[in-house]
Amino acid sequence: MHERRALARHKTLFKGRIYFNNRLSSMDCIVRDVTAEGARLECSENVTLPEVFELYLANKDEYFRARVIWRRGSQLGISWKAEEGKDRVEPADDNPLAERLSKLEHAVAVLQRRLDALQEI
Repeated sequence: MHERRALARHKTLFKGRIYFNNRLSSMDCIVRDVTAEGARLECSENVTLPEVFELYLANKDEYFRARVIWRRGSQLGISWKAEEGKDRVEPADDNPLAERLSKLEHAVAVLQRRLDALQEI
């Protein structure tokens, strides 16, 4: 089969977390494919996501703004939505709860990586 995509896809199996509703709501997802312009996510069909949301990639320990391009069942095609030349999304300074939540999730991710490393020994 002939590949019609202009950019090469890279198969992945990353854990991700989707944040929406001013970071008051979130859900887990799996990042299946990644390109320089977007990704394919797998998540629960039971949640209605907005067109634009934040995506946290645990393996990179970074937040990205994402825009939904297509939806099929539990899968989403997203593009990385640049915001004034920046793809990385920082917690809003005027929302201390979101900032504390972000720091707590970062600490949990660090501890989880340490636990995983210890279990490999």
